[in-house]
Amino acid sequence: MTHLDLDVRWYAGTRGRRHSAAPPIQVHLAAPNTVLLRQSIASNFEAPFLYLLFGEERALLLDTGATADATRFPLRATVDTLIEDWLRGHPKDGYELIVAHSHAHGDHVAADGQFTGRPHTRIVGHSAEEVASFFGIGGWPRGTARVDLGGRVLEVIPTPGHHPSAVVIYDEATGMLLTGDTVYPGRLYVQDFPAFQDSLGRLCDFSASHPVSVVLGAHVEMMARPFKDFPLGSTWHPGEAPLPLTAVDLESVRDAAARIAGRPGAHRLANFIIWNGPCRWESAVQSVRFFLFRAFGR
Repeated sequence: MTHLDLDVRWYAGTRGRRHSAAPPIQVHLAAPNTVLLRQSIASNFEAPFLYLLFGEERALLLDTGATADATRFPLRATVDTLIEDWLRGHPKDGYELIVAHSHAHGDHVAADGQFTGRPHTRIVGHSAEEVASFFGIGGWPRGTARVDLGGRVLEVIPTPGHHPSAVVIYDEATGMLLTGDTVYPGRLYVQDFPAFQDSLGRLCDFSASHPVSVVLGAHVEMMARPFKDFPLGSTWHPGEAPLPLTAVDLESVRDAAARIAGRPGAHRLANFIIWNGPCRWESAVQSVRFFLFRAFGR
């Protein structure tokens, strides 16, 4: 199994409106064929993680970030450069790029348009039906599909709950489970709670029968201090929790979801907070915390 270097310090942003010298996209080479990208938190508080996976025949980009403007968020230029670098060591005419998504919320699909018209590129649609059709997933959401990038096979697992078209990507080469907004160290917003529980159960069953080395989501919103999150909207994350989670964390989310089913509200755990429903009170509290954190750092 390919080793992943996940020892990286992500840019923490700045307090208030101070100028940021951070690049719009932070790039980390976790393995020769695996790149983690993060949109700068200074440009968008969501600061989503994106993943670029190389195979011998094609690459897959998972998610396109929260900003459409290529001037402020030059995703295509960055991806093109990374692919050019890859092809220097792995020459291949007509090398393909698949642009896929963990789900279709705006902070994960905004820069799709930058890839429109790009040669040898296929962009996956945003609905559950389009995702199922593209990958050949039958019996959504219980079916799965395998995607061969050329010497590197990915498994696509439907995981609705946060969003109807959500998927998780499993990489056999590294043991990575890319979980998008379904599981990550932060606020897990649940749109459909029964579907969320079902997805978590299937993910835990999958991880029990496959070698999962690490669970990587699409955001970090928790502090390194257990049970503490950064306020919603903050562009400053000093002392951020690490991005990598484990299969044990999947089980923790599954078990917590079982305990709080039927209990609306925000339920706080050490590594994540499950938002069951609209959580209007918690949203109001987050707004107050945002202004206090920006002013006083607490």
